[in-house]
Amino acid sequence: MQKIKSLMSRQGLKSPQESMADLSPVESLRIPSKEELRELREQPIDPQAEQEIIESIEEVYFSTDSFDMVQHELEKLPPELNLQELEEYRDKLKRQQAAVSKKVADLILEKQPAYVKELERVTALQANLQLAAVICTNARRQLSMSKEGFTEASLGLLSNQRRRQLLTGLLKSLRTIKTLQRTDVRLSEMLEEEDYPGAIQLCLECQKAASTFKHYSCISELNSKLQDTLEQIEEQLDVALSKTCKHFDVSHYTKVQLAYTLLGKTQTAMDQLHMHFTQAIHNTVFQVVLGYVELCAGNADTKFQKMQYKDLCTHITLDSYIPCLTDLCKALWEVMVSYHRTMQWHEEHDKHEATPTAVPLDGAAAAESDDSVVDRSYVKKKLEHGLTRIWQDVQLKVKAYILGTDMSNFKYDDFIVVLDVISRLMQVGEEFCGSKSEVLQESIKRQSVNYFKNYHRARLEELRMFLENETWELCPVKSNFNIAQLHEFKFMGQCRSPSVSPSRQAVSSAGPVQEELSLFQQYHQEGNPFEMPAENKEEETEDVLASNGYESDELEKSVYQDYDSDSDVPEELKQDYVDEQTGDVPLKSASRETIRSKKKSDYNLNKTNAPILTNTTLNVIRLVGKYMQMMNILKPIAFDVIHCVSQLFDYYLYAVYTFFGRNDMYESSGLGLISSRLRTTLNRIQESLIDMEAVAENAPVHGAAEDRKEKVPSPHLSQLVVLTNSGTLYGLAQRVVATESLVFLAEQFESLQSHLDTMMPAAKKPFLQQFYSQTVSTASELRKPIYWVVAAKAIDYEQMLLLMAGVKWDIREIMSQHNVYVDVLLKEFEDFNKRLQDVSRHVRIPLPVSNVLWEHCIRLANRTLVEGYANVKKCSNEGRALMQLDFQQFLMKLEKLTDLRPIPDKEFVETYIKAYYLTENDMEQFIKNHREYSMKQLANLVNVCLGSHINKKARQKLLAAIDDIDRPKR
Repeated sequence: MQKIKSLMSRQGLKSPQESMADLSPVESLRIPSKEELRELREQPIDPQAEQEIIESIEEVYFSTDSFDMVQHELEKLPPELNLQELEEYRDKLKRQQAAVSKKVADLILEKQPAYVKELERVTALQANLQLAAVICTNARRQLSMSKEGFTEASLGLLSNQRRRQLLTGLLKSLRTIKTLQRTDVRLSEMLEEEDYPGAIQLCLECQKAASTFKHYSCISELNSKLQDTLEQIEEQLDVALSKTCKHFDVSHYTKVQLAYTLLGKTQTAMDQLHMHFTQAIHNTVFQVVLGYVELCAGNADTKFQKMQYKDLCTHITLDSYIPCLTDLCKALWEVMVSYHRTMQWHEEHDKHEATPTAVPLDGAAAAESDDSVVDRSYVKKKLEHGLTRIWQDVQLKVKAYILGTDMSNFKYDDFIVVLDVISRLMQVGEEFCGSKSEVLQESIKRQSVNYFKNYHRARLEELRMFLENETWELCPVKSNFNIAQLHEFKFMGQCRSPSVSPSRQAVSSAGPVQEELSLFQQYHQEGNPFEMPAENKEEETEDVLASNGYESDELEKSVYQDYDSDSDVPEELKQDYVDEQTGDVPLKSASRETIRSKKKSDYNLNKTNAPILTNTTLNVIRLVGKYMQMMNILKPIAFDVIHCVSQLFDYYLYAVYTFFGRNDMYESSGLGLISSRLRTTLNRIQESLIDMEAVAENAPVHGAAEDRKEKVPSPHLSQLVVLTNSGTLYGLAQRVVATESLVFLAEQFESLQSHLDTMMPAAKKPFLQQFYSQTVSTASELRKPIYWVVAAKAIDYEQMLLLMAGVKWDIREIMSQHNVYVDVLLKEFEDFNKRLQDVSRHVRIPLPVSNVLWEHCIRLANRTLVEGYANVKKCSNEGRALMQLDFQQFLMKLEKLTDLRPIPDKEFVETYIKAYYLTENDMEQFIKNHREYSMKQLANLVNVCLGSHINKKARQKLLAAIDDIDRPKR
């Protein structure tokens, strides 16, 4: 390539670029000379040969790098030069040069037409450019003329118009600034009107406007003034928010929340609200308690205002305790109902806000919506967490008040009111946040246990005083009396569920059965669950006493009509006491024994079948009702209360036994009057409840004082009660009243068992079951030992033994006439029957009582007969026949006096009489099998039989057998 360029330079040729650069508008392209063209054409024209020559050229000549060709060829020369070789090499180079030149010339000639055409186009372009230069020169000249003629005047007009617009904007800004300066007056008016959202909206608009005109120097002062105003609005807004804690108003709260939303401080507002609620609880309880303390102090001493709330509670007097507690709960209710309504407002507001809109949201609106969702979520969680926190604060305040006063000396009714109020408060807590109110339960339990111990101790002492002054006269009550008619048991009729406080029972029982509303629903707008209702004295009156001891049939009917409506009385309390003779209330069935009993053994034909009880019994029943009422309100002490209830029954049972049933002759009678279960129960009561050390006046003190504190001295029978007079059958009327009142009390306990069972903790239920199975059920068993004393003294059994001893039994002929002692004994029974009727004129003798009395008398008479027969020294077969005749005569006459069947111990006598005829072997077996006879009776049987059909040897054997039987006893 370099060679070609050098060739072209030697020939005067230039590259196209260089040619174009050198061209002038009038210059023509240089054409090779004729000699050059001829020289080129004279060169060999063989293309193949020409190509071979070109290919023989060294590569270095075709490289783009510039180099010195002369230097290159000279360096190739050999050290020794040869002229011929040099000329040959020179000719070769010339041929190569000629071939290259010819090739280049051919190429130039080939492109000549295109070159000429392009050159013409360049010439035309040059001409056009010259014409454009002339046009531009003319345009510039004409523009200069226009500038001089029109621009200056037009620009002056435009400048004046712009200045006018600027001055108009300035005037508008000045007016806006003037308005901003006057906004503080309007803001004050809006704050007075409590239009917080409007005030904040106006203030924010003013701030925005002020930021627009911040380039004015006067605006900086206005900005600081607006900021101060906004802070003042926030302070007043916080005060307005605090007012909702005690008296919630929907419109007021809506304004406050909207104002905080405009400020973008929704979450801050919720934090502040909870702080205000906490402060409201503290301030409210302090002011209530302080007011009562200062009122009771009666002076202007201000030292109480500086006291802590806990210390202040200790200065509440007993008289003002319940009113203060009620007002305290009322005030706390107002705070809690405000919080409840606050939550309702937010729930309704969230539902409204969460309603989807059909309008598509742009980016800013979507971001604002997301922030609103976050705020609502925060508020919801904060309110839910605040429920427990606020209720905990309420519990702690009420706990301090409860424990600040010793309630052990409160009256029962006052203490029940306290329990009722606290029970209602715990119900409020459960509805408020689902809390079980452990703090309140623990504090009221402490006070209740302390109070109940003292109360029960005083009631036991009171019961002892009642028992020691009780004359065991009949307390006349109506024939249909049951404990549901007593005021103390009204709470059971008002509510079937023992877990509801009496306040709610009164509400629930007033109307028809419907879905029960919560306290927050009942008192949503107005009212207070702690308002003490005016007591209805008419409802509290009890109509249980009869006008006299014996009601007529007509009176009984009217009573049944009065008390016919008992739909609100629990099933376990529906106990009817109906006269079986009058039949005012039909019986389900009447057995033949019952019909017969009306003829002989029922000693109350002319009186209604009213319960037999005393004033003391009624007092015990009332106490049980009070205990159950306390237990109904406060379940945590249920076991303690039921244990004390059992002690009331235990003490009453023990007193009745001690007064009328304790007798040393029981064991010797062999009648098994006291069962092992009853004996175990009496021993348990004596060990656990009776203070035996207090019986002896100078007895030394043993045992722990605390143990004795839990016990009560054994009661003493009133001196007015005489049990030794035979004319009154040894106090039979008092014995009947005492024993049957205990049985009636046991029946009432049985009717209450299911109710007590629902109150008793599961772990303690075995105690209740044991109490009923081993104590309550033994009440009727006391009839045997108590009435045995009457039966043992009512008939002269000793006289009968003397009469029997005068009878001659070793007769030799069959007698057809019974002995005189039988008539005497029957006469004693007839007298006994008359005396029973005399007693029944004063006190109704129930059928079970008359049966027990007759059973005891007949049993003692039969045993006396056997004892009399056992005293016989000599007896023949005819004498034994006479014994049978006497006994059959006795049975025949006796069956006319009593309908008791079978005759007690009938076989006892008959078997003994028939044993006279037994052989030796049968006699021995008889001795072993019949342990119910005494050793004396068995030995006499053997001795009397000696000589008739038993010899001496057999006699010795039989006596030895008797001795063997007696030996283990000794």
